Amino acid sequence: MRVLHVISEMGTGGAEALVAGMARSGAHYGWQSAVASGGGHRAEALRACGVPTFTVPVAQRRATGVLRATTATKAAIRTFRPQVVLAHNVSASLVARLAALPRKLPLLTVFHGVADTDYTGAARILKHTSRTVVAVADATADRLRAAGLPDPVVIPNAVFPQPERVDRTAVRAVHGVAPDAPVALCPARLEPQKRHDVLLEAWAKVDDDAVLWLAGDGSLRDELRQRAAELGISDRVRFLGNRCDVPDLLAAADVTVLTSDWEGMPVAVLESLAAGRPVVATDVDGVRQALAGGGGLVVPRRDPGATADALRSLLFDPGARARLAEEGLASVHREHDPRLLMRSYDELLRTAIGAS
Repeated sequence: MRVLHVISEMGTGGAEALVAGMARSGAHYGWQSAVASGGGHRAEALRACGVPTFTVPVAQRRATGVLRATTATKAAIRTFRPQVVLAHNVSASLVARLAALPRKLPLLTVFHGVADTDYTGAARILKHTSRTVVAVADATADRLRAAGLPDPVVIPNAVFPQPERVDRTAVRAVHGVAPDAPVALCPARLEPQKRHDVLLEAWAKVDDDAVLWLAGDGSLRDELRQRAAELGISDRVRFLGNRCDVPDLLAAADVTVLTSDWEGMPVAVLESLAAGRPVVATDVDGVRQALAGGGGLVVPRRDPGATADALRSLLFDPGARARLAEEGLASVHREHDPRLLMRSYDELLRTAIGAS
């Protein structure tokens, strides 16, 4: 089965991690996989492993951008000759549908989530682009149904095996952190959705010897640096930029924190649980589902005080971290097994091909 993944970019996000894991694992299920995207370190890694990759300009919600992306995706389809197209999120679905129409290829969408106000528009587009829409969490499926999209399929995200990690002490030494210093890691793009402003306000309430690593980059970098300086915490917040070594950072951190306004099923949370790192995260949609079996603490959105309290309760209590880590490992292995995910997608894609 020849499967073409279409996605805006292949950098550090959760959707990108899912595509990379599926493309690498597909051969075990009889897939020949390729990825069409705007590029990024995950695309480079896949290409080095022999997975065909195609460059598609990011559409950026402009008509000219959609046209350029559609033209590039058509070229990828002509070259790779897929039997089915799997698009990730709404803009990639629109581009893929326009590119695949002449060949009448079956197109399925993996919907990773949007802001609350964008569900109606997303449902309207997906009804016209996609044969089947896969939601990565129960809550996102419920929101799609309420917005008018009938019968989304739920396949929760999974954690694919991670490469071997560098020694914890060595990673800390590279970043100038003492072996016994409490460290929280936030692996998230520096964009409005992730609400790093809330996290920085919370961090100002956490004890002085703890260090916060921000692994990601984005449009708010300079604004957040300035805010950290205003709060007097610049010496305790490290802006690490875009990273391709998150497993190493997880090994060196004590806690993962995510203060997003919304999420689908954040792979960053699942990766943290699989690494034995407890999570502090806002009580939203897929986060709630990911942590339902244990492994972390949920806090209200936009609440720096509650976030700080939860961080303190874990950063300075090794016993509490160990208990949550054990719960999280059991939960992620039980609920987010990549073999279950791949079998579910394999059946879905083969059914779509058979019906076309």
